Amino acid sequence: MKNQAYRMALLFDFYGDLLTDRQREFYDLYYNEDLSLAEIAENSGITRQGVRDVIVRAEATLTELEDKTGIIKRFLNMQKGIAQVEADAGRILALNERNYDNDELAALARNIKTIVAQFKE
Repeated sequence: MKNQAYRMALLFDFYGDLLTDRQREFYDLYYNEDLSLAEIAENSGITRQGVRDVIVRAEATLTELEDKTGIIKRFLNMQKGIAQVEADAGRILALNERNYDNDELAALARNIKTIVAQFKE
């Protein structure tokens, strides 16, 4: 994956609902709201180390879920595949326009592009 912050955001987006309420709250504050451990600790009335422990457990849980399911990996691979299908449909349209001028071929390629656009929504 691209970088640690991006990886953590993906993990939270895909699996965040499986964390405890406290883990979800601290993880969100730390990674998404960019609060420091000290700020979270002060607002929660616990120690900085206590906050860190909760976040580390949340990270471990999220990482373990991805290691077991591979959903994010499959999602990212699917995104690449969809982009390739879209590019190939565009190339088919261009080749058809230059060489064949086949209405059925053009309609099929446009249909593929429409379906790809729906997947991207």
